[in-house]
Amino acid sequence: MVLGAVAAGIGVVATLALASGAVFGRALTAVAGAVAAVFGIVIVVLAGFPFLVLLVLFVAASALATRYRFEEKRRGSLQEGVAGERGVSNVLAHILVPTGLAVVGAVVAHAWATIAILYASALAFGASDTFASEFGVLAGHARSILSFRPVAPGTNGGVSAVGTAFAMAAAVFTAVLGLIAFYAFHAPTGGAALFLGVVATAGFLGCQVDSVVGEVVENRGHLGKGGTNFVAMLSAVALAAGLLALFGGPGGV
Repeated sequence: MVLGAVAAGIGVVATLALASGAVFGRALTAVAGAVAAVFGIVIVVLAGFPFLVLLVLFVAASALATRYRFEEKRRGSLQEGVAGERGVSNVLAHILVPTGLAVVGAVVAHAWATIAILYASALAFGASDTFASEFGVLAGHARSILSFRPVAPGTNGGVSAVGTAFAMAAAVFTAVLGLIAFYAFHAPTGGAALFLGVVATAGFLGCQVDSVVGEVVENRGHLGKGGTNFVAMLSAVALAAGLLALFGGPGGV
C-alpha cells in the first residue's frame, strides 16, 4: 500500500498540517510535533491514509482525555506536562512501533491485513493506557495491580475500577474506529470479527502489562515512563500476533 507520488505528496502535506495543529492546540510540544510529523510521514507514505487516520484519531482522543477536568488533575499534580502537552519521550514511545509495522508492511506487501490488525492493536494499547490514566486518577483511589493494596492515584501499577472500565472502552473504541477507517479506504482487515476481537483484546491486555511493568520495573528506576509504554505497546502487538496465530491468521478481506 505504498502511495504513489501524488498521493504521497498529499499525505505529507496533511501530516505536516495535522502535526502543526497538534502543536498549536498544545497537545504536543514543538519538538514532539516535529518528531510526530517525521514518523507520521513515513507511516502515511509507506502504509497509506487509513493508518494515518487512525493515528490522528488516537492523538485527538488522547488530547481530549488529557484535558478532561484538567484543573483538578493539576491541583493534585497528576497532569501531563504543564498544560496537558506531551513531549518527545511520549511521542516516541507511542509511534516507534506503529512506524516499524508500516515499514514491515511495505517490505512484506502481501501481509497488509496482518499489519492492519497489529498496528491497530498498538494504538488500541495507547488509547487504553491513556484513558486508564487520565480518567482513573480522577477516581480518587487506586490499588496495586499485583498486591491489591491501596496506593495513591497516579502511582505506577495503580489501578481502579473506573480506570479499568475506561481502558476497556478505549480499546474497543479504537478497534471500531480502526475497522471503519480501513473499510473506508478499502484496505484489508482480515474480517470484521477477527479485527475487532484481536485489537480490543490485545489493546486492553497491553494496558494491564503497562501497569505490571510500571510497578515492577519503572518504580525501581530501571525504566522511565516512555520505556514502560514502549515495552507495553510491544507486548500488545505480540499478544495480537499470538491471537492471530491461535485463530489461523487473517484472510484477505
